[in-house]
Amino acid sequence: MSDRRFPALHVRDFRLFWLAQLISLSGTWMHSTAQGWLIYTITRSPLYLGLIATLGSLPILLFTLFGGLIADRYRKKDILLMTQSFSIIPALVIGVLSDTGVIQVWHVGLLAFVLGTINAIDIPVRQSYFAELVDKTEITNAIALNSMAFNGARITGPMIAGLVIEHLGITSCFYLNAVSFVPVLIALYMIKTSGTAQDRHPIDRDSIMKGITFVRGHRPVLLILLLIAFLSLFAIPYINLLPVIAEEVFNRGIKGLTILMSSLGVGSFSGALIIASVRYFKRKDLFIPLSAVLFGTSLLVLSFSRDFYVTTVAMVLSGWGIVTCLALANGFIQEAVIDSLRGRVVSLYVFVFLGLAPIGNAIMGVTADLFGTMPALRFFAIFVMAIILIFVINFRRACEDPRH
Repeated sequence: MSDRRFPALHVRDFRLFWLAQLISLSGTWMHSTAQGWLIYTITRSPLYLGLIATLGSLPILLFTLFGGLIADRYRKKDILLMTQSFSIIPALVIGVLSDTGVIQVWHVGLLAFVLGTINAIDIPVRQSYFAELVDKTEITNAIALNSMAFNGARITGPMIAGLVIEHLGITSCFYLNAVSFVPVLIALYMIKTSGTAQDRHPIDRDSIMKGITFVRGHRPVLLILLLIAFLSLFAIPYINLLPVIAEEVFNRGIKGLTILMSSLGVGSFSGALIIASVRYFKRKDLFIPLSAVLFGTSLLVLSFSRDFYVTTVAMVLSGWGIVTCLALANGFIQEAVIDSLRGRVVSLYVFVFLGLAPIGNAIMGVTADLFGTMPALRFFAIFVMAIILIFVINFRRACEDPRH
């Protein structure tokens, strides 16, 4: 079994969880696409796109470290059953409000904040749950397969959303997302691995600091987290500007947005597929920097492009680069950390990846509103490329240090 490709999929419990996530994540991307288009049709403003995205990710900034403590303290399966159940509610409410014609921007913002609060607990618990479902040597494979599901859904979700919006109306996307959480709940009930609760350490500042102390003492992990922080602040939020790029730069509307988001998903899925197909990805020290450089380069091309097909190719390469970088970085961190600190260290990863997103979304949205979408994107692409090159030099040196 150890010689098989996709070894994590040969573990029954992980396979159940993965298949259910594939369905649920398709619903999530349908919801995301529909929500972005809903906000843009109401406001016609990139500023509101950034602000709604900020409200959706702000709770992760505020609460995800607490989520890491919960992951280390309680049975992860029990927590996931609660968070996945609660996630149904915001999707149903926005569907009903939209269906009755009373939906307003503040409704969407409030519901995005509620869902973000649920995710602040769910994400670090779910990411650290892989270690209970598969062997430690297969964690990177499990992470890559999860990324495949996420980015496979990124391809199918927006495509389905475009068809659903055109033929059934935008509210159907929200209802379908609510239904998509049911398979995850069924899979969790069917999983035999229950996990064990950890020692009842107090939930306080010292508990969180144990995870931070580990990161500070492991320089390669620290550099990875710093890189992801910069990408979250100044690069990844460009995705929220895609409705503006599709409509105002290329005049292609919802179909153009669907193509751009699906292209990003194709690249992301391809990157995750390559990692997942390798039984054990050894040279993370080499491929993390290379994938970061590819992402930065594709972002530069995207920011200068005025051709829709060139932009589409850049989106594919952007997705490939960022997902490869993030999946390998997550695997690198989880292989380095001890089990008793896994939830807290993973929550730091989630914090810099998603928790800083509200600040990044606000920066990107305000800058695009003041100076124009493409000039803002061009400035951030140049800045981020410089940061990536600095990371490459220092990360390689840190990995060669025998102390790490």
